[in-house]
Amino acid sequence: MSVLAIDQGTSSTKALVVGAGGDVLGMAEVPVHPRLVGGDGVEQDPEELWESVVAAGTVALRDAGVSVSAVGLANQGETVLAWDRADGRPRSAAVSWQDRRARSVCARLAAHAEELAAITGLPLDPYFAAPKMAWLREHVTRDGVVTTTDAWLVHRLTGAFVTDAATASRTALLDLDRGEWSPLACARFAVDPTDLPAIVGCAGPVGETTAFGPALPVAGLAVDQQAALFAEGCLDAGDAKCTYGTGAFLLATTGARPRRSRSGLVACIAWRIGGAITHCLDGQVYTAGAAVQWLERVGLVAVAAAVDASAGAVSSADGVMFVPALAGLAAPFWKPSARAAFVGLTLATERAHLVRAVLEGIAAQVAALAAAMEADLGAPLARLRVDGGLARSRVLLQAQADLLQRAVEVYPSPHATAIGVAALAGLGIGAVATPRAAVGTWRPAAVYEPRIDAAEAHERLARWRRAAETAGEL
Repeated sequence: MSVLAIDQGTSSTKALVVGAGGDVLGMAEVPVHPRLVGGDGVEQDPEELWESVVAAGTVALRDAGVSVSAVGLANQGETVLAWDRADGRPRSAAVSWQDRRARSVCARLAAHAEELAAITGLPLDPYFAAPKMAWLREHVTRDGVVTTTDAWLVHRLTGAFVTDAATASRTALLDLDRGEWSPLACARFAVDPTDLPAIVGCAGPVGETTAFGPALPVAGLAVDQQAALFAEGCLDAGDAKCTYGTGAFLLATTGARPRRSRSGLVACIAWRIGGAITHCLDGQVYTAGAAVQWLERVGLVAVAAAVDASAGAVSSADGVMFVPALAGLAAPFWKPSARAAFVGLTLATERAHLVRAVLEGIAAQVAALAAAMEADLGAPLARLRVDGGLARSRVLLQAQADLLQRAVEVYPSPHATAIGVAALAGLGIGAVATPRAAVGTWRPAAVYEPRIDAAEAHERLARWRRAAETAGEL
């Protein structure tokens, strides 16, 4: 049994044909092109997203040369668009999860922030889908429906009007305790619940598609980060992973009951399988790979792939620190107007120190998220599993192990999201019986152990946190 797994991401769409043992039999990647709009807007062309899904899936199937039994689709999570249910045509650009223009909506609803957090598990922030949906209605169009991109893509693929429970939990419209759309949250954001897609599980057929040739069931759906959490076998409470992609996303499984964070994290659904819901805590660094791309754009590295060579030219950042708030600060700070900053510059500072400080700044914010997670869980993380394109950076992962004072285990494939949604699709068509059988076992491609002591790690993190807490705002 093989599955076509599609990971529709921020900068590209990846498609993998995944075999029964988790082997990658075929692969394709098609770039997509987010565009900056003013100072705070980030948009994507919906038709480009759709065309990339079809193109990547078609090429991956041709590369594999085998038939598949199902399709799985992972999505960006909080990216939204307006579209027409009658013909499937977009009525707006896709407003990216990175977009900050909905700050005005959040400011207007500030008096309801605690109420909304109690219902949905999410802080009131323009990162999430509902503020963007309201902003689209107010500033772009009243036509059609406004949903996360997964609902539109699934409609294009199958004609169904659905979203999976994990993605629904990222909107700020879901009652986290009931697993259903919240009438009160919808009212706060002026969203008509009847215009929202039906909420379905993450593993199970939702319809058939002929986009890639003969009809295939679409049977696995998930947010990209939850799909990676699943792939890496984080099935038990306290298991944690971090994906270093465009952003960095730390998630820890919390079990069958939702656990609201007291430390500035996000509480959401990890997956729903066969009616059973598993929950997780989530923390975000908005710019990880995006920060490395910024280094290339401003000329601090020749190409993004050379970041490790540049950072490795010095043994330390020589006291320089970087706060990676190029698109604001997410958990646990929730400062959408924060701006990135280098701290500790001197006349002796060199280019390599700045590059190394960016990687260490990403690791420091992830470590701050891990500390918040441990406070919520009431126990230390035993280890951290990691994946994503930036997980190829040895400098970053060594800094991560140092600051966490925990082992960092590298997932053996850079495609955890696609492998995770393939496993969900396999469950969805009954090819495997349990989540543990679906994800199997794996050995780390590398393990990074701390090289500094706990006192030095604590001092570095304390200095970085002081810089983050004073990061300039508009």
